[in-house]
Amino acid sequence: MAVRAVVPRRVMPSRDLARDYLRRSEIRLRALAVLYDAGSWADVVLESQEIVELTLKGLLRRCGVAPPRMHDVSEMLIAEHERLPLPLREHLDLMVAVSRRMQGDRELAFYDAEDLTASGIYTVEDADRARADAEALVALIAPHV
Repeated sequence: MAVRAVVPRRVMPSRDLARDYLRRSEIRLRALAVLYDAGSWADVVLESQEIVELTLKGLLRRCGVAPPRMHDVSEMLIAEHERLPLPLREHLDLMVAVSRRMQGDRELAFYDAEDLTASGIYTVEDADRARADAEALVALIAPHV
């Protein structure tokens, strides 16, 4: 199967839509505490991925780029790095790495198999890392949206 290149689609920067994405990310960060306190590590990982996705898509929208309809936006971040606010460009590698890693985690956390459940895969360490990544990206990006 051929790999399809991500072609950026330019749009007018939408400050309101971008801010809404970040507001929703911040609300979901608070919801992580409930999932974490319940020991639902797979759900912490899944929700953290969604926070990362919303946050990065909000950043792209703020930069005038329509985000792709996929969970991992790392290729779009790379393609459009010059449109990112200057202070965020030095964090491109971090944003790309987190987006890619969280995509893989999303698939594992969301889909079970006959002999394997998401709850049996993830540990508190996995939840801690996912939650820390989500919190870090929201804190990094929010001031620029």
